[in-house]
Amino acid sequence: MRLSKSLYIRGLQCTKSLWLKKYKKDVLTPPDGSAEAMFETGNEVGALACGLFSDGKEVPYENTSFDEKTALTKKWIEEGVENIYEATFLYDDIVVMVDILHINSDGTLEIYEVKSSTEVKDVYLDDVSIQYYVLNGLGYTLKSANVVHINNKYVRGDELEVEKLFSIVDVTDEVLERQHNIPNYLKLFKTHLSDSENMPDIDIGTHCTSPYECDAMSYCWGHVPSYSIFDISRLKTDTKFSLYKQGIVNFTDITNIADFSISQQIQINSELQNREIINKEAIKEFVDGLSYPLYHLDFETFQQAVPQWKGINPFMQIPFQYSLHVEEKNGDLKHYEFLANDDKDPRYELAKRLVEDIPTDVTVLAYNMGFEKGVIRKLAEQFEEFAPKLLAIHENIRDLMTPFQKKEYYVPSMRGSYSIKYVLPALVPEMQRAYKELSLVHNGGEAMQTFAKLSKMDDATKEQYRKALLEYCKLDTLAMVEVLRKLKESVG
Repeated sequence: MRLSKSLYIRGLQCTKSLWLKKYKKDVLTPPDGSAEAMFETGNEVGALACGLFSDGKEVPYENTSFDEKTALTKKWIEEGVENIYEATFLYDDIVVMVDILHINSDGTLEIYEVKSSTEVKDVYLDDVSIQYYVLNGLGYTLKSANVVHINNKYVRGDELEVEKLFSIVDVTDEVLERQHNIPNYLKLFKTHLSDSENMPDIDIGTHCTSPYECDAMSYCWGHVPSYSIFDISRLKTDTKFSLYKQGIVNFTDITNIADFSISQQIQINSELQNREIINKEAIKEFVDGLSYPLYHLDFETFQQAVPQWKGINPFMQIPFQYSLHVEEKNGDLKHYEFLANDDKDPRYELAKRLVEDIPTDVTVLAYNMGFEKGVIRKLAEQFEEFAPKLLAIHENIRDLMTPFQKKEYYVPSMRGSYSIKYVLPALVPEMQRAYKELSLVHNGGEAMQTFAKLSKMDDATKEQYRKALLEYCKLDTLAMVEVLRKLKESVG
């Protein structure tokens, strides 16, 4: 089995995962829509980074074998091609594809690994290190090894400036430090991979999610109950695994509840006693502090690794939609909504509509208000004409999450979480069914991915998805109305 960069990184994370990839691939969880979106972003960023090293040649990926790729790479190096994209090399049964290979006039080589993140992570150093190992093994002289990543401080002007969008970090010293360990790792990997009958005996641990969440987790974690000590809220990861190694996995295994925080004790007691815990006095104080009419607000945002519009920086949360349910004291509801067109920066029109729809002297309710407040604050910074009204709205926001975050209202089915994903089905199960019955868009991740792709859809498909986006976001604020109703009912 030839090792690639990704397989080498997988092996470093867990040799059992590497073995499963070869011999029991069917137990691995396939990538979801989010992973596919990240892959697409990586391709877009990688293609754009090639502009930093222009006039190069790209080794074709489709319809060529790895042997053909390596032969073509070698040929171009010998011919004096200055920049090669996806340069491919094979050494010691390890195949690597270098994102950008720069060949100097003296024949020395420079490696540039392109990443769509905003910093150099340790795992990237391992990625570049195995490339360096292969090229060095083939006898090439390497001048430097580099990571090219997104500069999140860059703010786009009228035109995209590729040289400012990216940061280039020389990691040669770090890569050289890793070289002496690589042969030992490769020997270990080959030993395990040569034995198809015996899977490496590796228990679960922190490595299961670092540096990446492993696609074998559902298989390796099969012996852990679906609700266990690993779900205790705000319990440090090291503490969870320490308990696990002591044989404490189920809540019933816990012998000393006093070792946990008050919030964690509420969760544990609720589970052990199978009862809800409601602090009526605290909830009443929260409910009585709300004034009507009450404006339930929810934003949907998306991000661009490569900013498409002026004033946008990489991975900025760009609001494109909101839903607003206005609730009167007697329970009457009015609904307002906004969904931007996909062909231009949505922020100005959204800000304009928002200050028209929300007065400056009303209570606005959000779930996890830090997100909504952050969006509004950014809009106020960008659009001076709307800033006074936006900042007034910002100051009037209250957080519906507070009673659940403080565990003032807690039931066992929340499983230690105060996320709306757990709170809603616990309090209003019929609303959870409503989400499942939605068409096309069922959650925030899908909403984000959908809006980003609207411009590539034909008119009929786009109309279907726009309708689905509106239906989804409307349900988000209606869910908030229902959750608040349950809170009010709990105190009479």
